[in-house]
Amino acid sequence: MPAPDAISSLQKQFPGKVGQGKEFRGDFSVEIDRDLIRAAAAYLKNELGYNFLVDISSVDYFGDEPRYEVIYEFCALGGPRDQEHLRLKIKVSEDDPSVDSIISVYQGADWHEREVFDMMGITFVGHPDLRRILMWEGYPYYPLKKDFPLEGLPSDLPGEGGFSRPAPMEGGPYVAAPAVHPPKLGDSFTTTHEPRAKPAEH
Repeated sequence: MPAPDAISSLQKQFPGKVGQGKEFRGDFSVEIDRDLIRAAAAYLKNELGYNFLVDISSVDYFGDEPRYEVIYEFCALGGPRDQEHLRLKIKVSEDDPSVDSIISVYQGADWHEREVFDMMGITFVGHPDLRRILMWEGYPYYPLKKDFPLEGLPSDLPGEGGFSRPAPMEGGPYVAAPAVHPPKLGDSFTTTHEPRAKPAEH
């Protein structure tokens, strides 16, 4: 089903809980109530043909409330409109950073939900194995939050397995060497916008 028609179908199936669809450069998205995500995902898969979960990602609107947004990208593979994409978006508050897991609908949600939990601290209720996937167990921070500094934060975790002290910015592991663009200026976006960027090699 084409994405605009899928949005209309969602609006009829869940009246008052699905916002107005938005289109940007051929991509369609719609915001839905947070408590609707599992039912909406099941409806997309079982009734509208969106049989593949491409990704789950999150955004931190630090300073605003609701602070977080979780974005689900679905795709309809096969059929007359092969590779039709649709994004569902939900708002998540800082006071209750949780949302229902959709792993019972899309098994592929497993690692996506774990990554969002690991990086942003949003929990997925009903996930059977919600543990960190990139950082080590017991790490007390969430690195993709806007208030997490680029150089990291100290932790008092014993043993090895990760940074326990802030990483140096100058020459550190998170700073890439910038390209020189445009050449006549001898400068780059990275040089002017990234703190303590490594000097370009000529």
